[in-house]
Amino acid sequence: MSQNRLEQLFKFLEEDPNDAFTLYAIATEYRNTDKQKAMEYYEKLLAEHENYVGTYYHAAKLYEEFGQNDVAESIYKKGMQISRKEGNLHAFSELQQAYNKMMGLDYEDD
Repeated sequence: MSQNRLEQLFKFLEEDPNDAFTLYAIATEYRNTDKQKAMEYYEKLLAEHENYVGTYYHAAKLYEEFGQNDVAESIYKKGMQISRKEGNLHAFSELQQAYNKMMGLDYEDD
């Protein structure tokens, strides 16, 4: 994780505390080094920026890593709803594949 990049992102966040992209970028920076911290930012995005489609896949994946598949499932489902409503079929497809895989419905390997 680049400390400089994180410092820069926190400066952006100070300037605009409500910017979904900055929150998302911070969560992504923390993703590999401090999963709990990353989750805090994903949670904030899910609560305050529910139309920011990019969050759902990564937040759900992180919950899977924490072994909380029930929470991951509801996040995938909500993400699929929102991405469909937003007309973002690429995100919808990614979420659906990840959801199916988690639920053991991954038929592509047959």
